[in-house]
Amino acid sequence: MVSVFAAAVILSCKGYQKNSTHQDVQDESIKAGKELATIYCQSCHLLPDPSLLDARSWERGVLPRMGPMLGIFNNGFEEYPSYRRDPNLDSGFYPSSPTLNPDQWLHIIDYYTALAPDSLPSRKDDQEISSGLKLFKPVSPLFSVPSPTVSYIKIDTVMMAHTLMLYEVSRKSIYRFNSNLEQLDSIHAGASIVDLTAGKNTAITSDMVVMVPNNGKHGTANRLWLDGSGKMVYDSVPIFSSLRRPVQITSCNLNKDGNEDFLVCEYGNLKGGLSWFEGTGNMQFKKHVLREVPGAIKAWLKDYNNDGLTDIYALFAQGDESIILFINKGNGEFEEKRLLRFPPVNGSSYFELADFNKDGFQDILYTCGDNADFSPILKPYHGVYIFINDGKDGFRQKYFFHINGCFKAMARDFDNDGDDDIATISFFADYKNRPEEGFVYLENQGDFQFKPYSIPETNKGKWLTMDAGDLDGDGKIDLVLGNFTPPMRNKNAKDKDVGVPFLLLKNMGK
Repeated sequence: MVSVFAAAVILSCKGYQKNSTHQDVQDESIKAGKELATIYCQSCHLLPDPSLLDARSWERGVLPRMGPMLGIFNNGFEEYPSYRRDPNLDSGFYPSSPTLNPDQWLHIIDYYTALAPDSLPSRKDDQEISSGLKLFKPVSPLFSVPSPTVSYIKIDTVMMAHTLMLYEVSRKSIYRFNSNLEQLDSIHAGASIVDLTAGKNTAITSDMVVMVPNNGKHGTANRLWLDGSGKMVYDSVPIFSSLRRPVQITSCNLNKDGNEDFLVCEYGNLKGGLSWFEGTGNMQFKKHVLREVPGAIKAWLKDYNNDGLTDIYALFAQGDESIILFINKGNGEFEEKRLLRFPPVNGSSYFELADFNKDGFQDILYTCGDNADFSPILKPYHGVYIFINDGKDGFRQKYFFHINGCFKAMARDFDNDGDDDIATISFFADYKNRPEEGFVYLENQGDFQFKPYSIPETNKGKWLTMDAGDLDGDGKIDLVLGNFTPPMRNKNAKDKDVGVPFLLLKNMGK
């Protein structure tokens, strides 16, 4: 998928091609390191090629974090970062003794640092992003805060049609606005809400509580509803708790017993998982773990084989990055089938199901761009991907558009011409050289050709969250972008430098 960017990692008559700062590494060590990485690194995730990161990121960022997973806590000179004293991890989480000796670990270091480039190459084939997008009119709200920290935004078409909801982290409050962006209501929630699933009378919130990476079970699922006067009521008593950084909680009925169940994505950190909570009556739930790995970030419920049972598509980031289909076999049993697998450095961030070629099979729209990790550099493989379904659950890449730090992409027929366009946001854009990639609209031109546009007004703000829906009831799909720009270290920064809390892109099409 990214071999076009690969450095030469082949054995020629002159040996391996090494980067300029690691010329003295012996070929024998590189060869041994590759063999060891294939055995030990690949046991947990897809084996990453050295060319996917620069040498410094491998040496100072990624490998020091991977060492403890093999029972290696230092390189002989300095201590590696680890969570050995974290009470939220089992005592046996890390190996009690190293699985590799020092020489073997050095071989792996040599393999990755010697064959990685000194810096990742920039893409030479990037399409120019046009600024003449007339389909959307940017509308800023009167509502303002000094340093916006919007962790969730939603166009509500279910609980209270034609309204907008958002959660503001620094103020620990949920706000609701009408279609004119006038504030209708607000309520203190006391937790960091990052997702919300709305029903006709009530909504379920995903309360992460502690947003920074951690292994604690601080997260909760809570209810939000509207009272007789249309005011929001937030129940601080959770439906269930002890969740590891939950990022999505979805109401469902997976075993068809009539009781409400919940599907929960626990992103966590080193621990996490995808689980469903079986409703057993009287607000009691029994937890069933589908996959106990960190990084469960997005799930979709769909009866993929038309057998009357709800199946689950789920994206996992944070290590073993994959899209997995959980086929519902009935009676609470699921069969796991991996559809796609990505390198652990991808930073998978979001996916959707959409039938781009109208053949009756669900294709996959996927984004990667999470750069809040151990290699915070611009990556030429970050962006928007389309994987086409061959009708037998086999997927091949059909389209890619490079966007640094891409965080989300939504496929909708925004211009009402019968095909799916794509709206995207980036939270880790190249703000210095390419700020327009913070928001990109990809207009479907047919035959998997998309023309990229942006809007100058979207250049201010770090868009962490986005939603699509008909906000004003005119039958056209609007967009809203949520800005997460916490206080800057630069004390001279002005409020205007961080942009508005959110931005409405009103659809002006026919």
